[in-house]
Formats: sequence, C-alpha cells, structure tokens
Amino acid sequence: MDMKASLLTALSVLLSFSPKPSNASSSVLDTDGHELQIGVRYYILPVVRSRGGGLTLGAPRSGTCPLAVFQEQLEVSNGFPVKLSPADAGAVFLLTDLNIWFEAATICVQSTTWRLAPYDGIAKQYFVTSGVVLGNPGRETVSNWFKIEKMDRDYKLVFCPTMCDTCRVICRDVGAYVDDVMRRLALSDEPFRVMCVVTKVHAEYARHILGNTQGKGLSNAK
Repeated sequence: MDMKASLLTALSVLLSFSPKPSNASSSVLDTDGHELQIGVRYYILPVVRSRGGGLTLGAPRSGTCPLAVFQEQLEVSNGFPVKLSPADAGAVFLLTDLNIWFEAATICVQSTTWRLAPYDGIAKQYFVTSGVVLGNPGRETVSNWFKIEKMDRDYKLVFCPTMCDTCRVICRDVGAYVDDVMRRLALSDEPFRVMCVVTKVHAEYARHILGNTQGKGLSNAK
C-alpha cells in the first residue's frame, strides 16, 4: 500500500470515530408536534402539574422593580404567554441562544425580557428576573440569553449563553426555588421540566406558518 492509500485509510478510520453531530440544530416542538415559531405566543408549562402552573411575573422579596419570574401557584393557571427570539434571528432550535419575554403589561415601566440577575447573597441563588433590552447579542447582554434543551421526552430551560466567545459564564439548569410559598425561577441542580403550549390565538397562525414552510421545502432545514 502506497503512502497516499495509507493516508486515505487513516482518514476514513478517523472520520468513522469522529463525534456525531449534536442535536443543536434539532427543532423544538410544541405539544401539538409543531416546530416553535418566532412571533408566536406560547405558554411554558411544567410537565409535572402538581407543583404549580405556568410562568408569570411578580415582585421579588424586596417588593420593587424589576419584576422576577415566578411559577403560578395554581396548576390550572397557564400564567403569561411568552415569545422567543433567537440570537441569530433564525429558527428556534435546541441549544440556540434565546431571548424570552412575556407578552404582558406590568405595573413596572420596564420590558418583560428575561435576564439572569446577579447573585443574591441572602438567598444564595441566581434568580431569573426581567427588564432588559431585547436582542443586541454581545458582552453587554450576555445575561439575557437562555436555551431550551432536550430532557428525555421533555424539555428544560438552561442558562449557558454561547453568543459571546470571550465571556465567562455560568452554565446551569433553570429550576424552581421555593421563596416562602412562591416558586421562583433560579439556577438549580434540579431542572424544571417544561412543555410549550401554543396559545389559542396563535394556534391557527402557527399551523399556517408551518404549512407554508413545508410547502417551500424548508421544514427540515437546520
């Protein structure tokens, strides 16, 4: 076997043992099995409903603005709907950096876009709050980006922004911290298993968008 053939053989062996592509380009699906769409409103609901309902905004322990992200106490309450916006302005894929914001009005003069707040020394937690600019990925907004990851057959929320190559960030799951009697979103070792339910107002719109996308042959584009 000559040198050229040996190199080709070695390369083929190396490729056969190369890591498989991750699921980073896999679409996130709602409970109807449709891909999540930008501009469509969804309820983020717990898979296990015995511990509360959907997500909402509420006053933190200090009782001041900006508002924090809480879980509704009643499991029959869906909370506020959210919208998702990827950092790259593309589709909503697994492991994609996302802005998440509530489609709701608040008593505070602020945006409803989520952010990870600085460390709370009293509660010893990193809480999810709101009130920051939408978009503009970079060092100044690194705390504003979250991800959706697969967890068995369900999904979970994660804070691990990768849109800033030079930023040092914390990478942890988002879970529910019991603050008195309220369940408040915070970084946690126990992930918050969630599902995305399209609101009734946008259900038909989402199906229309999905149908048009499939008609253009882009439904499997990653």
